[in-house]
Amino acid sequence: MAQNSPHDRASLVDDYKGRQAHKDFIKYLKAVVDLDASDLHLKAGSPARVRVTGRMRPTKSEKLSSKQIEDLVMPMLSEPQKQFLHVHGAVDLAYELEGSDRFRINIFRQRGRLSLAARRVPRIIPEFKDLHLPEMVQKIAEYRQGLVLVSGITGAGKSTTLAAMLEHINRNRSCHIVTIEDPIEFLFEDKKAFINQREVGIDVSTFDDALRYLMREDPDVVLIGEMRDKLSFAAALRAAETGHLVFATVHSSSTYQTITRILELFPQEERGLARQSLCFNLRAIISLKLMASIGEGIDRVPATEIMLNTATVRKMLEDERDADIADIIRTSAPEGMQDFNSSLLELIEKEWVDPRVAYDYSQNPDELKMRIKGISSM
Repeated sequence: MAQNSPHDRASLVDDYKGRQAHKDFIKYLKAVVDLDASDLHLKAGSPARVRVTGRMRPTKSEKLSSKQIEDLVMPMLSEPQKQFLHVHGAVDLAYELEGSDRFRINIFRQRGRLSLAARRVPRIIPEFKDLHLPEMVQKIAEYRQGLVLVSGITGAGKSTTLAAMLEHINRNRSCHIVTIEDPIEFLFEDKKAFINQREVGIDVSTFDDALRYLMREDPDVVLIGEMRDKLSFAAALRAAETGHLVFATVHSSSTYQTITRILELFPQEERGLARQSLCFNLRAIISLKLMASIGEGIDRVPATEIMLNTATVRKMLEDERDADIADIIRTSAPEGMQDFNSSLLELIEKEWVDPRVAYDYSQNPDELKMRIKGISSM
């Protein structure tokens, strides 16, 4: 019988280690699901950590070595992804746990070693009531054209909110939805709508290429994962200008900061034109802050600020009086707008959020305290 060469034996050992590391990684992901955690973090020199109800907690696992983490993560990567990681120091991908949830994974280098952050994406797309979102969010999802932005910091619930909005359209409107994602998070099944989801790096080589081909794909509704640069915002505006409903996310902490962040994508000499386009095509900004809840059966709940591009808001944008928009939002509840303090006050009155937590999240805690006492500044 022929004996395996040393090279063949080494390959068999590597293959076995790869399979074992993959099993170990699946155990971590299953633990995240079992704990109902939102995130998994792996770092050399530390035990695995998970985020539960917004708080980072260490697990009882042993500290991981740099080699262990490399054995865990490298088998997941294709050769192009490995090259991308080598060149850029980070790479994104999605992983589906068989029969369970998906995970949005970022593998990155820190201090010369690999680390991993995995965000859990539930298989079932939640409804608005499950997310405790205001009724106005559903009404915004029923718009037929224009630009809708969802903003918030990392982990604020932007992707989940957008998924609920798209799924509402999917159930109720005969249309074509196209998403551009990096990576794909929630998986949609065609219902009343027809949905194509394009993942950057798999279905299209670059985000720029996906935007370039977008209008040739005959969409009615478009999701652009994130406004990351001037090109993505300009493409979103073009789609909105031609009668499409466009959703996108912005990494910012309020509606006012969202407007500022967008305009800063453009050089100074182009901001006037960008502002004008924003005035005519923006429909709404939904800004989210996710916080721990004290309500029975509710782990976390969002405070929600909503700005609608009414005639008054449009006039403020045209006159570059962006800072005054906060006053318009605060005094326009009958039109469907609300500021963060109005949302926080409602959460306190429902006994879903501890007032002390609400003060920490408020941009104006003194005003919130007055509102709780029944003293309005409006």
